Amino acid sequence: MSDPAQPHVAVRDLLGEELSDLRFRVLAGEAKLDNRIENPRVQKPGLAFAGYYPYIKAGRVQIIGESETEYLKTLPDDKRRERFERITRLPVPVFILTKGLDPLPDLLELLREREIPLLASPALSSAIIKRISWFLEDHLVPTSHVHGVLLDVYGLGVLLIGRSGVGKSESALDLVTRGHSLVADDRVTVKRYPSGDIVGYSETPLRHHMELRGLGIVNIKDLFGLAAVRERKTVDLVIELEPWDPHQAYERLGLEETVHHILGTPLPYIKMPVASGRNLSILVEIAARNHVLKMQGHFSAHEFARQLEEQLERKRGRKGEPGS
Repeated sequence: MSDPAQPHVAVRDLLGEELSDLRFRVLAGEAKLDNRIENPRVQKPGLAFAGYYPYIKAGRVQIIGESETEYLKTLPDDKRRERFERITRLPVPVFILTKGLDPLPDLLELLREREIPLLASPALSSAIIKRISWFLEDHLVPTSHVHGVLLDVYGLGVLLIGRSGVGKSESALDLVTRGHSLVADDRVTVKRYPSGDIVGYSETPLRHHMELRGLGIVNIKDLFGLAAVRERKTVDLVIELEPWDPHQAYERLGLEETVHHILGTPLPYIKMPVASGRNLSILVEIAARNHVLKMQGHFSAHEFARQLEEQLERKRGRKGEPGS
């Protein structure tokens, strides 16, 4: 039984606008287009047609191309019918026939009888495998939503978080006017890919828009041009804005490295207090530049601490010299 919480795509999603270039037609299983696809890897069931059925994995799209079709035509009718009987009882959410091929009549009959979706496309198998694999990987990875603003600052994906009204959108707008790019405002959709990257973007109709108290909804792309927006960006640094608390001890040297977890992935994290007179956009720029330096192996705080320790060691050494 499928886990309801497991990421999945319905077969009917393959018929949507994102894959419209593949020009799918439904030949069978119209009543079961809600079948769940739960694995981003697609398969070609050649081994199953040859009699090795354990090769078929549950929840995967099965691609039937020219080589599979031509092989099946070489089998005696009774043997081919037996293979079709077995494979159509396996947990296959959908079969896809490629290259504009006509389905073999006995297979089409069984799929219609058992209400298993069969889609047909004029595209080549290689093109369909590539497009569907990309589509499924993008839709089946772990996904969440973060309340914040995601920006591209000096090529770095900077996520501003913090409670409502702390000034995230206003800071982001200032950064956009300074030449940086908006990815998402208020509701950032994040995905964790197999590479470990956390990628954020904005879903329509919020894309390219920003909410500013007193002004309402503004379209950043229309106001500042195409260079002021990005469709998606890897999250490299998380900065939490919080109201200044005079009783709280804030990091002064920056020696401690902390992380913020998104979808179980630790990301570099900075807590930045908001107070009257602090230019947050410049501070965010400096934080981004400093993080780039860290990625290149230049840790300013550690270098400062090392130089300070060396200076103290030299002073202690001079005190220990005779006559000092």
